[in-house]
Amino acid sequence: MPLYHNEDQAMLAETAQQFMGEEGAIGKQLRHWRDRECKDGFGHDLWKQMAEMGFTGVLVPEADGGLGMGHVEAGIVLEEIGRNLTPSPFLTSSVMAATALSAAGDEARGRWLPGLISGDSVFAVAIDEGPKHRPERIATKAERSGNGFKLSGKKDFVLYGASADMIVVAARTSGSDTDEQGITLFAVPRDAAGVGHNSVRLVDSSMASHLTLDQVELDGDAVIGEVDGGREVLGRMLDAGRVGAAAEGVGVARGAMDMTIDYLKQRKQFGKLIGEFQVLQHRAAHLYSEVEIARAVVIKAQQLLDAGSENASLMASVAKAKIGKAAGLAVKEGVQMHGGIGMTDEYDIGLYMKRDRALAEFMGDVHYHADRVARMSGY
Repeated sequence: MPLYHNEDQAMLAETAQQFMGEEGAIGKQLRHWRDRECKDGFGHDLWKQMAEMGFTGVLVPEADGGLGMGHVEAGIVLEEIGRNLTPSPFLTSSVMAATALSAAGDEARGRWLPGLISGDSVFAVAIDEGPKHRPERIATKAERSGNGFKLSGKKDFVLYGASADMIVVAARTSGSDTDEQGITLFAVPRDAAGVGHNSVRLVDSSMASHLTLDQVELDGDAVIGEVDGGREVLGRMLDAGRVGAAAEGVGVARGAMDMTIDYLKQRKQFGKLIGEFQVLQHRAAHLYSEVEIARAVVIKAQQLLDAGSENASLMASVAKAKIGKAAGLAVKEGVQMHGGIGMTDEYDIGLYMKRDRALAEFMGDVHYHADRVARMSGY
């Protein structure tokens, strides 16, 4: 498969670039909601506009009212979200939760997907139970109760959790905390009794919550997939989130790089444009190469996910690790090449660094995925 977009995907990229550049711009969205200390951290009007564009249902099958596209197309939207630092629940709602709901029954899909497609609903995912991404360990308990289940436990750093109409929760229905099997996914409604949130604002001004589940009663229809067999669905959702986060990271890297190169073409020092200095040209060329390599890796991971390849999960971690390095380089070089002004809040380059730091930790950092690649490769 070629590591570039076909004609239809290129048209989608042009549409997404124009829309996000106008409606999702940093001043119009990120700074606006940050400076007002918005409790949601994003604009619901923009979410509705994204629904009108068809973006929110990009991974929802046509039979359920969505566009029925793939991860390549979702990644195109995410790249523009990253490029503009647009605060949005797209990754958790339209990518991760939508992937999980594809394994749900007709009743659950009929209950939740229409709201996602229309932009009336926001979803979150609750997996991790500590400061680091460690989905191998699930301690939250789900015990049989009547014709349903009773959930108890806690989840940490649930992105947009307090704003979500529904949270996909991974809980243990059998076995010990580190067992591979015995996991079940649940669709937990916002208004379920016993659900609590302690909201925190992350370094990039997005909102997350420490979620508590205190004897939360759910009926059997809340189960996503098979009881005790949720690890497969969880794996698909995690891979979708990792590749999606990598695609957004590509946007962050390219946005920071473009801003830096523009600055090199404008800033003068000693009577010359600083972009004429050979050492900065070398650094810019190296950065461009690293970002383009990372982008190619991400596209490959998206294509493998769409093809249902057995190597998709491995490549998802390769993509997350590679863009973690490339985006980190892009924002560091950006701040350094901007000099003192790069450290001020007035200039947007520092916002790219903050977003990179939050995104780097989401769904596992470079070290987690490098280790995962080594283990999956037999090293």
